[in-house]
Amino acid sequence: MELSVRSAAREEFVDVTERVGEVVRELGVREGFVLVYVPHTTAGVTINEGADPDVRRDMLAALARIVHDDPSFLHAEGNSPAHVKTSLMGSSVIVPVGGGRLRLGRWQSVYLCEFDGPRTRSMWVSAGGSPSRAK
Repeated sequence: MELSVRSAAREEFVDVTERVGEVVRELGVREGFVLVYVPHTTAGVTINEGADPDVRRDMLAALARIVHDDPSFLHAEGNSPAHVKTSLMGSSVIVPVGGGRLRLGRWQSVYLCEFDGPRTRSMWVSAGGSPSRAK
């Protein structure tokens, strides 16, 4: 299933946990897993703390310290830092599903990681496992 996710800033972590959970319910998976994949080279996906928004800001600040906007980058579009940050974060995550719900830790959330926004991104969500047995 494809989800459309809109970012509002050049760089941000967009919490998509609830939307991914809705896909799990819609697909009727009770036990198994869900794959969340972002088909972009300047946006990724990760799992991290969802309770404190300072964690998201800290993550973006740490990535900015690691990957500088270096004028020696050769890519003509000027968004090389976004490509590097995306590779560091990754393009997919797998989340267990149990009892028809995402099996995330108490503080965990799923995030689209935007590094070249704002824009609308695609997120592909696929599930595998045992379907619900409605009787």
